[in-house]
Amino acid sequence: MSAVVLVTGGAGYIGSHACKALAACGMTPVSVDNLSRGHDWAVKWGPLEQGDLRDRAFLAEVFERHRPDAVMHFAAFAYVGESVEHPELYRDNNIGGADALLDIMRDAGCKRLVFSSSCTVYGVPVTVPITESHPRRPVNPYGEGKYYVEQRLEEAADAWGLGSVSLRYFNAAGSDPDGEIGESHEPETHAIPNALIAAIENLPFGINGTDYPTPDGTCVRDYVHVSDLANAHVLALEYLQAGGESTAFNLGTGEGSSVLDVVRAAEAASGRRIEIAKRPRRAGDPPLLVAAAERARSQLGWQPRYPELSVQVAHAWNWISRQR
Repeated sequence: MSAVVLVTGGAGYIGSHACKALAACGMTPVSVDNLSRGHDWAVKWGPLEQGDLRDRAFLAEVFERHRPDAVMHFAAFAYVGESVEHPELYRDNNIGGADALLDIMRDAGCKRLVFSSSCTVYGVPVTVPITESHPRRPVNPYGEGKYYVEQRLEEAADAWGLGSVSLRYFNAAGSDPDGEIGESHEPETHAIPNALIAAIENLPFGINGTDYPTPDGTCVRDYVHVSDLANAHVLALEYLQAGGESTAFNLGTGEGSSVLDVVRAAEAASGRRIEIAKRPRRAGDPPLLVAAAERARSQLGWQPRYPELSVQVAHAWNWISRQR
């Protein structure tokens, strides 16, 4: 009998790709999603339980019916800017949902969890590339929520034996290479899809800050393909099933790409010129965020299949151009 994995946020961008990866390994993903920001069309590889994590009676019933062997936790609001404007929303949803999930897992005796964390737990980096030992000093409510959940996981390991892996990924990019699912946010805040949308709609693409201390003056980020992220979640679950200790891993390529690099890749993928609109810096944007991800490679055996920005953008174009 295949393992049953409860995937919170399984109708979302990264969660849906993780469901595909789980199914490819013979496991059964059960998506739990309230569809406030996810999409039912993205749930293709297992059942969808529509409801909110904060509804403990609903969640307990889902656990009772499906009896999952493990959980992958993606469900969260994920806009940094929105978290600054509405911190109470992020506390209620992201922290409240995680608290309920962990309590129900404890009561159900489910003791394996892979957590969708983020490089935002580090805040403004002191050293680059960023290792897992870098101090966690988040600078916005979104990152604070991720840090809170990581702390709860550490407490749960001691209190009731939860085994967990927190995957701190950098900038998720691309779409399913087969074109079955892809990125669809409203509003869209990520650079790659916004650059491609600008190409499709012949609109200017805004760059927030062109005077950073980087080679071309624009922010540099470590883009990692969403399918590679999904694969890392499966490897993390297998690591826990094999008795691995609770820990955290960075997920990134170790290579940085600037916003202007993204624009050039989007132009190449779309075959269209993109007009640039220069804008002031956005508060809280570090100039450079690049991962040191050697631990994930050595301990999980994770190796990105699509590390090149050009491939990530091409896969995103394949999805976005067909949706529009």
